[in-house]
Amino acid sequence: MHKKKILITGALGQDGLILSNILLKKNYNVFGIIKNKKYKRQNSKIKYKKLDLKKKEDLFNYIKKIKPETIVHFGSNNPSYIEKIKNNKFYNENVYFTKSLIQAFVNNNLKVHFIFANSSQIFSKKKNKVNEKSKFIISTKYNKFRINILKFLNKFKDDKNFSYTNLILFNHDSKLRNEKFLFPRLIKAIKNKDINFVNKIYNQNIIADFSHAEDICYAIYLLIKKNICIENLILSSGKKTKVNNLIDQLILKYKLKFKFSSKIKNNKNYLIGNNNLAKKLLKWRPKKNIFDALTEMYESNT
Repeated sequence: MHKKKILITGALGQDGLILSNILLKKNYNVFGIIKNKKYKRQNSKIKYKKLDLKKKEDLFNYIKKIKPETIVHFGSNNPSYIEKIKNNKFYNENVYFTKSLIQAFVNNNLKVHFIFANSSQIFSKKKNKVNEKSKFIISTKYNKFRINILKFLNKFKDDKNFSYTNLILFNHDSKLRNEKFLFPRLIKAIKNKDINFVNKIYNQNIIADFSHAEDICYAIYLLIKKNICIENLILSSGKKTKVNNLIDQLILKYKLKFKFSSKIKNNKNYLIGNNNLAKKLLKWRPKKNIFDALTEMYESNT
């Protein structure tokens, strides 16, 4: 029986790890492009390849050798919650190696479904609620890279071998999330009783569309399984969640003692993604929520 070949870039990041494990359980042949071979989270059943995506010739040769039928492109240098991109290095590197990856398939005339893991940050936050038809707005170098890649992908719309899906992912977390991001930092601060940091986040009154990463990755698996090629697809909880409510729940659940100042911002700048299309096409329903993810983070020793 033929085992479908799936290539994942950023295979050792949160989403790459979760999706890889799902695909292995479903009997797929999983390949992973990684930056560093010395990593404790590696799975012995996955064929990892340490590859510098900026080296176009090496990338072309590797793609030609393994001939994957689907690629999920998670591998980009993304800024964290607190980082600001002040120069063009981030933008130029991501554009270069993502275009090289696409060209590796097109130039080798390989049949593939290219799944581009995009971000909800390509939308304008002034709308609050968005769907697949909402307009993309360039506002930072982070989303400029992602929107420009979509323009590049559009050039291959009529290519019979190359199909693509712009997968628009809203906020999603798990205990595997990199420690530089918001929720791992928040959990660490709560555990260490860093009242100043927790109070700082509480005062910002952050509101967003949050999901558990396992739900998001399971939806990606369904996209692969059903072999659905659609230009744009939103994966999200479809719900408005206040980070302050999550903090309150954690404090109550673990009987913690925190006092907050009353200087809470009136936040009207948030995005909620309409996930109705994903539910309809994939027959997908989220089984967990962001509080499940935070609980797992809090109770994890990793």
